[in-house]
Amino acid sequence: MGDDPPARLDDDALHAGVDRLVASDTDLADIVARHGPPPLWAREPGFATLVHIILEQQVSLRSAEAAMGRLVAAAGEVSATAIVAAGPERLLPAGLTRQKTRYLLGLSQGVLDGRLDLDALALADDQTARHQLLGFAGIGPWTADIYLLMALGRPDIWPVGDLALATAMRSAKRLPDVPGFDEQLAMAEMWRPLRAVAARILWHSYLAGER
Repeated sequence: MGDDPPARLDDDALHAGVDRLVASDTDLADIVARHGPPPLWAREPGFATLVHIILEQQVSLRSAEAAMGRLVAAAGEVSATAIVAAGPERLLPAGLTRQKTRYLLGLSQGVLDGRLDLDALALADDQTARHQLLGFAGIGPWTADIYLLMALGRPDIWPVGDLALATAMRSAKRLPDVPGFDEQLAMAEMWRPLRAVAARILWHSYLAGER
């Protein structure tokens, strides 16, 4: 027999995790009391979602959605084969930056030549999956963590580098400044093995306007 598949959050597991964190952290309990439990915000695992997350880097969600639309218009569909076939000749005129175009072409080629198997990635442990994703240009820690958290539903991911999350942490914990990467990770230790659930609670407060 092989190893058990990695744990994955669904609605039931999310609500159980929220109950557990609320019982141990009064600041998170206060957020849930004000706004209710957070949504799951699950995304479909796979190539298109990973591409969308890359397009979300350092831009608004609206800008990323527009870029995704331009990519579909240029390539016909969001698949590795279609993106490689489109090439920079069609992607750049569609308004994708030269850097993002290079990232998407490199990722697509990696999928086509087997260096990245997203089905196998979904069965890998957090550390292995993260390491594989980080091997591609354009996929940094934030992108890898958001994919693991949102698309693969991993329960114990903390996406360092997410400004909204850091801002929400400052508000919830009444910190004088937005915490840096190391401080975020150190504080998030209290929420193991449910750091991704805590992140959803904090995002929920941020989206409710608590800054």
